[in-house]
Amino acid sequence: MWGRSCVLGLLALAVSGAAWPAAQPAPASVAVAEDTFLDALDASSAIAAIDSGLWHTFDDRDRTQWQAAFERRRAELNAALEGLPAAELRSEDARALGAIRRSLGQLDTTVTPEQARYHCAEARRRDLDYAGLRAALVACFTEIGNRLPFEGGEIDRGSARQALHEIAATTRRKALFAAFAPLWSAVNDGDAPDSPYRRLITLAAAAAGPDSEVEAAARAVGVDLATVEQWLTEILAAWERTQGPGSVEPWDYSYAASQANRTLARRVPADALERLNRRFFQDLGADPVELGVRFDLESRPGKSPLAYTDFVRRGRVVDGQWRAPLARVVGYYPDGGLFSLNELVHETGHAVHISAIRNRGAYMDWPDTLFCEAFADVPSWSVYEPAWQRRYLGTSVTAPISLRALFGDVMLDVAWSLFEIRMLRAPQADPNAVWTEITSRYLHIKPHPELSWWLMRVQLVEAPGYMVNYGLGAVLTAEMRERLSDSIGPFDAGNARWYPWLGEHLLRFGSERDTRELVSELLGRPVSPQALLRQLARVAGPR
Repeated sequence: MWGRSCVLGLLALAVSGAAWPAAQPAPASVAVAEDTFLDALDASSAIAAIDSGLWHTFDDRDRTQWQAAFERRRAELNAALEGLPAAELRSEDARALGAIRRSLGQLDTTVTPEQARYHCAEARRRDLDYAGLRAALVACFTEIGNRLPFEGGEIDRGSARQALHEIAATTRRKALFAAFAPLWSAVNDGDAPDSPYRRLITLAAAAAGPDSEVEAAARAVGVDLATVEQWLTEILAAWERTQGPGSVEPWDYSYAASQANRTLARRVPADALERLNRRFFQDLGADPVELGVRFDLESRPGKSPLAYTDFVRRGRVVDGQWRAPLARVVGYYPDGGLFSLNELVHETGHAVHISAIRNRGAYMDWPDTLFCEAFADVPSWSVYEPAWQRRYLGTSVTAPISLRALFGDVMLDVAWSLFEIRMLRAPQADPNAVWTEITSRYLHIKPHPELSWWLMRVQLVEAPGYMVNYGLGAVLTAEMRERLSDSIGPFDAGNARWYPWLGEHLLRFGSERDTRELVSELLGRPVSPQALLRQLARVAGPR
């Protein structure tokens, strides 16, 4: 939520042949539709990059020109799709057109430029529809979350979350935690029954019905939502068993788990993040610079409060030669640290995923969200492994200490996943009470039902239900990491087979294959939480 290189060329050689349909070329009418589809997506991506503030123009065209190109290509695509004789198409072409329509459906649900102009104060309006209310609440995370008042100055939300891992004085941590209060108030209005968030979650549940983000995630791994909820509670219960008998204040939770972050903080200054990130991916056979990834990591007014990765341009054949996709990574990491590096590696994982997609035009898009988020953590979890730390930082902390820092944050994602499942099932419930029950029981965090402190993640308002892709995604991440190690050997300290192997087995397909297809073929069995539970057992150390 992006040319080219020797590395990508080698990958292309490794996957050529398998990456393209073996059947005869698509009929001319289908090929025209696919090319037009790619043109429309490229125009949309250029508009998004310009709107982000990264560029004023792209490929010598400004926003107005790209908007005109998008509207023209979208109209042509609609006409091309309507004119196709569906009953006469080969099965592979019909399936490709189905993928195009799914991608267009996702494109049509994105926030429009008009909605993006909403301000946080408009979240109090009762006449906003679901998309408008989402846009207004996202604006709260930009207008307020990027400027939290702290110690006579301002701090952005991401830096504040990082600092909660590292500030030694309890009083300062509590003060920083309290700095989020204006954001909580704007979004949840003292937990009033008609607060903006509570209206949003009601609209989200009504809009999604049986097709909510959480239901989609369950289907993606071939189980029902009740099973996902059971897995999440089982994972949280396993984490609870690694905790001591006492409980901590919410402003102390991250600090208590993150001794590793503090021990290694001086080895990961802000000006080293890009260098460490690139060196790791170079050792994995996926140098992001050679892949043409554009990193947008500088501060600017109005910049997205959410780190994300997106396409700049789709891959396609041009003059008989493959032109690779381009990706861009958006983030802001002024303070460095393992927490920030973990996120940067995660976003770069998305970027190299984009770079590896090599398929017919209809499939030049993301696979489903669950797989995308789970895969991006396959490399990002490595920064908390002692082997990674010894190679790239020259020192390390023990596995139980380091993994406690990693999984302390992962368990918050699991808790948010469970929270969203329960809120979408019962949108009339009190979100503060739901969050307090989960975190006090499983994370040993002292109850504060008067605080809406669950409002730390913009995804909760941008796309209600999205957090399940991180919590349930952790199950898939552990499965993929375990299977990958079995196949190519250890990779936490680098392994040149990593990118070619993953490109061949998982990444090249784009939207052609969903999570269930990809992971079941990779594992040769159904998904289970056992790999993640084995990782959590490492937190306790040898008994």
